[in-house]
Amino acid sequence: MDKVMEQLMEALTSPRMHEEFLSGLWDTIYSSVLATAAACLLGLILGVLLVAGERDGVYPLPAPLMKALNLIINILRSVPFLILMIFVLPLSSVLVGTKVGTMASIPPLIIASTPFVARLVEAALREVDKGVLEAAQAMGCSPFQIVWKVILPESLPSLISAATTSFITILSYGAMSGAIGGGGLGKIAINYGYYKYNVGVMLVATVLIVILVQIIQSVGTRLAVRLDRRVRTVERKGRLGKERKKVLKKAWDAHRPRI
Repeated sequence: MDKVMEQLMEALTSPRMHEEFLSGLWDTIYSSVLATAAACLLGLILGVLLVAGERDGVYPLPAPLMKALNLIINILRSVPFLILMIFVLPLSSVLVGTKVGTMASIPPLIIASTPFVARLVEAALREVDKGVLEAAQAMGCSPFQIVWKVILPESLPSLISAATTSFITILSYGAMSGAIGGGGLGKIAINYGYYKYNVGVMLVATVLIVILVQIIQSVGTRLAVRLDRRVRTVERKGRLGKERKKVLKKAWDAHRPRI
């Protein structure tokens, strides 16, 4: 225990480790944000296709195409991230010019996370009330208008929650990538902590990742609640109810019999 505390104090007070942690923290945020943005964009497109292209969707696609799309998504989702990253590293070498470091981990993060995001988007879009879609179709809206102006706005809170979950998942994937040459806090925890039996470094790196997760989760949850129309409606009704009670109380006080 004394050795762990000594290692922890050294990790917290060493100027060299401060630079490593700051650099690793920036690399983790940088790679996670880029990978999340790309995965959310691709996952949103795939999720819309999965919902709109089904047989009773707003724009039915050929059944063989839908089966192939679902099969590819399921296969990519079932491959463990570290194994997928090993297979995709040659692609990283072509795209970013290296197989090692933060930039090399971004293509595998995108490929591994896109199917996951697509399923989250699919689940979010299926929550939209069928009656709303039927009303939009009855008014003569095109499939693109229904998707862009009805389905996506109605499912926006769920999509925000899906994006938050995706960012946290990508953050954990990025930390795991440090075991096979990725950058960020995962690399620090592996190279300076695990390989050198330095528990203090691993604890600090883990705490930084936990803090990032808590911040992103809190921001995502608050944003999703704020954008939820149902919550806003309930709050508005609550405010109207309070105002109505105040008006009734004033009327009663003005007209109640005096003794």
